[in-house]
Amino acid sequence: MIVLVLAGLGAAVFVLLRPDRTAATPGARPAPPTASVVRADLAQTTRADGTLGFDGSVPVPAAPGGGIATWLPAPGTVVHRGERVYSVNNRPVPLFHGDTPLWRELAEGMDDGPDVRELRDNLRALGFAPNLTEDSAHFSAAVGDAVARWQRAIGVEDSRRVRPGEVVVAPSDLRVVDVRGTLGGSLTPIVLTASGTGRVVTVDLGVAQQGLARVGAAVRVLLPTGEATPGRVASVGTVATAAPRDPAAPTGNDAVQATLPVRVTLDKPEAAGSLDGAPVAVEFTSDVHRGVLAVPLVALLAMPDGDYAVDVVQTSGDGSWHTRRVVVRLGFFATGQVEVAADGLTEGMRVQVPAR
Repeated sequence: MIVLVLAGLGAAVFVLLRPDRTAATPGARPAPPTASVVRADLAQTTRADGTLGFDGSVPVPAAPGGGIATWLPAPGTVVHRGERVYSVNNRPVPLFHGDTPLWRELAEGMDDGPDVRELRDNLRALGFAPNLTEDSAHFSAAVGDAVARWQRAIGVEDSRRVRPGEVVVAPSDLRVVDVRGTLGGSLTPIVLTASGTGRVVTVDLGVAQQGLARVGAAVRVLLPTGEATPGRVASVGTVATAAPRDPAAPTGNDAVQATLPVRVTLDKPEAAGSLDGAPVAVEFTSDVHRGVLAVPLVALLAMPDGDYAVDVVQTSGDGSWHTRRVVVRLGFFATGQVEVAADGLTEGMRVQVPAR
């Protein structure tokens, strides 16, 4: 290091000149902080606000003929197939899985139909009809036997027939959201509302950004806990809704701000724990450059002629080091990294970055 001392006007001014970086004395000082030149996939993301909750909304109607509610679940209860959803007149009304609500009495001798197939499938899944192995829509004597076994197990008369309202049919297990009935009171037309048990994030995405959301595309969900978990776009709505206008927004722009509902499922639902109705952020990938050479953005040096460069740090076996400045061509920017290209710059090299 060269020190120049300039004296004048009764004062001494010291000017410290840094030595040429390529002429540094090997081992004279510790090597600077560095980062690797890597071969990576760079992804540009757009973040949108969303809400974490449970999938779907299922209203549970009361059994035909009404009655007195003698047992009701608490909000948050998860009801599995075969378990009671509620009780009327001290008779449990259990859950069956399916897509066809019971609309007629099911009994031996009736016409075949999808509701019979649904009954057979549920009895088999619950262990009451292990011999009904074939896929059939016929109510046979064996089905009647299975119905009787099931009825005795839940504590009701083994009539060998199932009437509308004696089971609740839903596509999957239910999670109770809101109970409308009153214990000891007459059943209301809708006893309760429920959701599915799958975790889902809903996002109101601006129409101008709808290209970001493609069904099946991978996304990243940022949870209130500070953790991130992977997810996928399950559906994208086709009906736009006008977004509320921000009173603080400047006037003079009459363009309507519209959004589309986007539904995102979690690859690892357990990552969300018991959170419900929680605000989250979803990162959608808008562009990806795969297998590019990249360095941290902070490694770039602005040159006087407008170019950019990086300082490649080279070390020897004895611990000595020196730097070599390499002018680079810039490409894609994403997540704190930048795509670069240059002669003499390869994966695995170390480039100088600012000290923290």
